[in-house]
Amino acid sequence: MASQLRLRSALALVTGAGSGIGRAVSMRLAGEGAAVAACDLDGAAARETVQLLGGPGSKEGAPRGAHTAFQADVSEAGAVRRLLEQVQACFSRPPSVVVSCAGITCDGFLLHMSEDDWDKVIAVNLKSIFLVTQAAAQALVSSSCPGSIINISSIVGKVGNMGQTNYAASKAGVIGLTQTAARELGRYGIRCNTVLPGFIATPMTQKVPQKVIDKFTELIPMGHLGNPDGGLFM
Repeated sequence: MASQLRLRSALALVTGAGSGIGRAVSMRLAGEGAAVAACDLDGAAARETVQLLGGPGSKEGAPRGAHTAFQADVSEAGAVRRLLEQVQACFSRPPSVVVSCAGITCDGFLLHMSEDDWDKVIAVNLKSIFLVTQAAAQALVSSSCPGSIINISSIVGKVGNMGQTNYAASKAGVIGLTQTAARELGRYGIRCNTVLPGFIATPMTQKVPQKVIDKFTELIPMGHLGNPDGGLFM
């Protein structure tokens, strides 16, 4: 029971909270006692997450017990500023835990990748990390509050992957951004870390052709995709 109360005084903002890793992270944080501000581009999906956390979540931005749903395009600077303002107005404090899980794929081989597919992935997977990290850090520093910022990268950002030039570049960028943010923000009591998941069974990977999934699993020692909540699909 004690372990489930480690975050009982924390307010956690999770982006990409409507599904996959973001939803699993939201559920884990809530299980540890945190109040969760669940944000997603899909407002209905964010509300579904809040319902799973134990709050009705029938209206975005309105207090629902310990948890609240928010809708925002975190690749757009104005939307991120408004999101942080809404969260602070709703909970009367800035989030002390921020987990950026929002991400997309627009896969294609380098020789045929369009500039539009490059720009869309960089905007959601990397620019949004910059915007959310900056806005959250500014809110914490101005309030003289310590905090923890966690940015979700990918093992692909470290080793690359066929057909994912844009995705690999965006996730590698998240690593460099977070390492630099950690150096700059440590003096304010703000910890910054990045997590590099392997191949996880989420709505994103469900769009990948089965023959590609089969190649993924060949690279995994246990021979299975990971589960967003930390287990394995057997």
